[in-house]
Amino acid sequence: MGRLFWKFFFFIAIAQITATFGVGVLFWVENLERNNRSSEIDLSPPASFMIRSAAATLQFGGTEALRGLINEGHEHRPKLYAVDENMVDLMGREVSPKLVEEARALLSSKRERHVVELVKAANGHSYLLFIPAPTDEFGNRAGRDPRMRERGEPPPMFFPSMPIAVALVASLVFALLLAWYFSHPIRHLKNAFAQAASGNLDLELEPVMSSRSDELADLGRDFDAMTAKLRVLMESQRRLLHDVSHELRSPIARLQVAIGLARVQDRDKLELTLERIERESMRMDSLVGELLTLSRLEANVPGSMEEDIAIEGLLADMIADAEFEAEANARHIAGEVDCPVEIKGNPELLYRAIENVLRNAIKHTAADTTVQVTTQVDEANHLLHLSILDRGPGVPEDELDQIFELFFRSSRTKSNSAGHGLGLSIARRIIEAHHGVIRAANRQDGGLQVDITLPFMPDQPAPGQTLDS
Repeated sequence: MGRLFWKFFFFIAIAQITATFGVGVLFWVENLERNNRSSEIDLSPPASFMIRSAAATLQFGGTEALRGLINEGHEHRPKLYAVDENMVDLMGREVSPKLVEEARALLSSKRERHVVELVKAANGHSYLLFIPAPTDEFGNRAGRDPRMRERGEPPPMFFPSMPIAVALVASLVFALLLAWYFSHPIRHLKNAFAQAASGNLDLELEPVMSSRSDELADLGRDFDAMTAKLRVLMESQRRLLHDVSHELRSPIARLQVAIGLARVQDRDKLELTLERIERESMRMDSLVGELLTLSRLEANVPGSMEEDIAIEGLLADMIADAEFEAEANARHIAGEVDCPVEIKGNPELLYRAIENVLRNAIKHTAADTTVQVTTQVDEANHLLHLSILDRGPGVPEDELDQIFELFFRSSRTKSNSAGHGLGLSIARRIIEAHHGVIRAANRQDGGLQVDITLPFMPDQPAPGQTLDS
């Protein structure tokens, strides 16, 4: 049993034991008060009826008639007392002064039932009529020992020990079960976290907690989701390391070959070898730069994202710069840019993201074809839709969702592409950092269409103006 189990058990048991003893003390106090309040005079309705009958007999028949009533069936009737002002019973029996005192107190309390009567007889004496409370099988009256009553001692204390013992056992059992119910899944969680900390992310809590439907079961499902995401991230990291090492191995190998050739080649061929070394080093520098950008985006540190970007001017500059590269490769660009809106973000990153998509389209579109750039503004939802369309070979349908993954190159363009497979991955992360969406789809008449959706800021009125003005 763990520490949490004993904490649960201790606090629940203490609470239940305290409640049990509290209820027991209340029972005891109530019983003590009831004993203190208990009357030694019979207060029952039959006693009230008999007292009224005796009062009528004494009033209209005299003392002799009352003696006859008391003696008649005295073995079966309750014992009736008729005490005069001198504390003398009509039948000459011994009467307890405390009994007479209580009867007089009841007479003055004006109860609804007349269980005590004071009747003045014809002989001039006033008789107090009352019936003592019946005795139990041990000869005690009103639950008291007569000797204690005579000595003025309090009644014996009654403490419900048996009910408290039963409640105490039940409380401990249920505290044990409740503590186990809470601590059992937590032990599974502790074991799962220990396994995850040691590198084992394959342990799942869903089969263990499938029978529960509380917050602990939700925590187990969240743990499974966390480990699943960690497995994906670790697999992605391993794949990234593999792909980076693979991408760097080729230019490094070519550099080594070029350096070896430079050592043995003639001086007139040395210039070509140096150009190759420079080309491979630039290729490696480009790859490392893209990896650094990707690392910044993955770490959510893309720089300032609070600048207002005039997207129409940014696209116009980008298209003008891209036309030089397109014309050098016998391609063309047609831009229909009409989007006088502003986007909040980082202009350098956003420029790079869209440029990556545009240069990718220029690279893969067929010779003597045109890459189209179109924009559409959704004023109702404050969204800018940007589309870049080429006339290249397109992408197989099952690879459309993968072209934005790291180091992925389509099977249709892998053989004639000199890229690293990072441009579209960087573009997707930059677009997502600007709260946008990027998608790709094949055109029906050939080529690839990449759609970028970005939220833009609604028009803000200048100081002193309204939106209507």
